[in-house]
Amino acid sequence: MPSTMFDRIWDRHVVADLGEGWSLLYLDRILVHDLSGGRAMEELAEKGLRVAEPRKVFATPDHAVSSAPGRTAMTYRKGGELLARLRARCAAEGVRIFDLGQRGNGIVHVMAPELAIVLPGLTLACGDSHTCTNGGVGALAFGIGASELAHALATQTLPQRRPGTFRIRFEGARPPGVTAKDMILAAIGRFGAAAGTGMAMEYAGEAVRALSVEERLTLCNLSIEMGAKVGMVAPDDATFHYLAGRDFAPKGRLWEQAMAEWRALPSDEEAVFTRDETIRMADVPPQITWGTSPEQVVAVTGHVPPLEAARDAAQRAAWEAALRYMGLAPGQPLIGTKVDWVFIGSCTNSRLSDLRAAAAMLKGRRKAPHVTAWVVPGSEQVKAEAEAEGLHRRFLEAGFEWREPGCALCVAANGEAVPEGARCVSTSNRNFVGRQGSGARTHLASPATAAAAALAGAIVDARSF
Repeated sequence: MPSTMFDRIWDRHVVADLGEGWSLLYLDRILVHDLSGGRAMEELAEKGLRVAEPRKVFATPDHAVSSAPGRTAMTYRKGGELLARLRARCAAEGVRIFDLGQRGNGIVHVMAPELAIVLPGLTLACGDSHTCTNGGVGALAFGIGASELAHALATQTLPQRRPGTFRIRFEGARPPGVTAKDMILAAIGRFGAAAGTGMAMEYAGEAVRALSVEERLTLCNLSIEMGAKVGMVAPDDATFHYLAGRDFAPKGRLWEQAMAEWRALPSDEEAVFTRDETIRMADVPPQITWGTSPEQVVAVTGHVPPLEAARDAAQRAAWEAALRYMGLAPGQPLIGTKVDWVFIGSCTNSRLSDLRAAAAMLKGRRKAPHVTAWVVPGSEQVKAEAEAEGLHRRFLEAGFEWREPGCALCVAANGEAVPEGARCVSTSNRNFVGRQGSGARTHLASPATAAAAALAGAIVDARSF
């Protein structure tokens, strides 16, 4: 019987059928970070329990650590306290931690693929909603809550309700200037922030096959912003080339065996999805959000929608609230809107290819004097590779701040925030009210669009550069 990639991986990991659509799944990998990992392991100790399979658990501090140049664990005191708890519990449980300044440290969903901790066909869970990012290499990866994390650590399993399947095919070649970030924002704008609820997303089509693995990770990253816990791209030769030789990738004969298994993962041609949609790439220009939900998005050359375009009274009320918060008016063009801050980073867009794309916009130019612009690499490895290419010099010469790896301004959990009322073009994944700081106004966009906004001091079409 024809099968989807999701179904293949799910079925191979079912430990027990719990009935009524629930299964007990085995977890091949668990990722933990400073915000919740230490506390989850403390909870186990309080109950007299241990981490079941510590060799399959990997930790990194990212959410609450400062990104200031030269930072230490205690640059942000509250983050330092969380990190101390994580270090202590990892030492007690025998869990591998990639600590500050060490190779492998970084944002949890950046370091896991770059070290090949996550591989095609594996199941992976983490106490972070953007764990779906890891599906870019063909894994079944999803975020979990604090109580679920403790259960997962104690048993290496997790009860989960089987979701439906939702495939989006991006067909046709990417137009110039259109990125993976634009593709997924366009999909959320078209189908809505709740379209993936109860679904596992699979992204397919000519444009997806042409993406690099780093771009596929960006695509899957925002699956949760469509309501889905899972986002996946079928592994192929690009995936294998990306993973080959990385720290935790299989070696020698095991590599050949693994590739043979991975080649059998993609969905069958005749596989039936719960929902199947197609987006024509000719219809996807560079995107930018205007409101306080990722679905409130338009072409960067577009306008804030008129209130009359709302589908019902509830959407109209949501639009009105978003416009008040964002300080925008119905029908207003976004190009020319003054920008105060630019943030290039997060688990969405902080990989080497993202930094290259942003740096390519600069070409000897400097940012507008009134703009504060930060570049935060996603990991120590990304930082080292970018510096080896001289990208950091290009950013510094353009007046940007070159900072240390971490989540930084994406979630503002580390004492770093966009000031109240300031407008920020951000490469992160959420533009919720207060997400980047109390009263901060966030526009989500690609690295190229963000860099161009820093130069112009306003929202601008990066293609004009």
